Amino acid sequence: MKTYITRIAVCTLLAMAGCKSIGPGQVPQDRFDYSAGIGESWKSQTLLNIVKIRYIDPPIFVDVGQIVASRSLAQNLSASANVPVYNGGNPSGSIAGTFGLSGSGTYIDQPTVTYTPLTGNRFIKSLMTPLTPEAVFGMVQAGWPADGVLYMAAASINGLKNQETSLSGTVPPEPDFLRALTLMRKIQLSGGVAVRVQQDEQKHVSTLLSFRRQDITPEVLADSRELRRLLKLDPEATEFQLVRAATAINDKEVALNMRSVLQLMQTMAAQVEVPAEHLAEHSAAPGWESATIPGKETRMIEIHSSKERPDHAFVAVPYNNYWFSIDTRDLKSKRVFLFTMMMFTLADTSDAPPPPTLTIPTR
Repeated sequence: MKTYITRIAVCTLLAMAGCKSIGPGQVPQDRFDYSAGIGESWKSQTLLNIVKIRYIDPPIFVDVGQIVASRSLAQNLSASANVPVYNGGNPSGSIAGTFGLSGSGTYIDQPTVTYTPLTGNRFIKSLMTPLTPEAVFGMVQAGWPADGVLYMAAASINGLKNQETSLSGTVPPEPDFLRALTLMRKIQLSGGVAVRVQQDEQKHVSTLLSFRRQDITPEVLADSRELRRLLKLDPEATEFQLVRAATAINDKEVALNMRSVLQLMQTMAAQVEVPAEHLAEHSAAPGWESATIPGKETRMIEIHSSKERPDHAFVAVPYNNYWFSIDTRDLKSKRVFLFTMMMFTLADTSDAPPPPTLTIPTR
């Protein structure tokens, strides 16, 4: 009996001792949980602000500054046992004894999360400053589809206009603009276009768009000629300078009138499916349904509305007694939404302010 009691006590103490460390083993789970939570909140915040713009409601952004996971674990174990004695009055020699065991533990999880409202001149400037052609074509060079990227980021290319959105409604893109994007995508897939950055002796940096004329198929060569014709470019030149402007000053420039992040969000907001009663009571601005030539084939993104939370939502937010969402099976809309989120990073070229200093007490 004495040996049996001792073994129980020793095993219990070893088990409690094995649980005393919660730090290293918690790191993988923490990183997964917090990154997933931040990602979902970022998606929800972006979609909510797009919807709010459709309702002429100012967008508000809040960033996560720091996350400090603070945990403590306290444990206590006590055991007691009586030394076995023989009952002399019992001829069988039975044992009279008792064994007592008690334990307690306290686990405390107190994460500290800091939030930073994105306001002030630096943030407003990053929202309203047009994107640079270098950043946009850098994404094309990295493999993003040229037609999709330019359809979202460019307001015009060498005078060919993309769709325009205002409080009076939406004007669809020019057919030649869409054709130019289609040709650029075909040339991109063939490997016949590249972006090159060069610097002269005065350290002036320029970005060149190069079209390859050798080792390409006759079909790609014909596409390249048609693209040059649409953009009014020199048919014999192989390199063209990318400039951020409404129009080109010669036939060796590709002038891109780039959108800002705010303009991109306004364009997406105009394509939100607003409930009919909200349009009737004029609580939302006119949008895609007011386009002179509406067509799904040139629609940038589809954001649906419903009374109940949809089952197949990539992201969904409640607003004005409705749910607004993007379907997880809608790959085109998901890609546009992802591009918009990435544009926030490309648009903000300034140094971020230092996060607040936190003092975490030790235990």
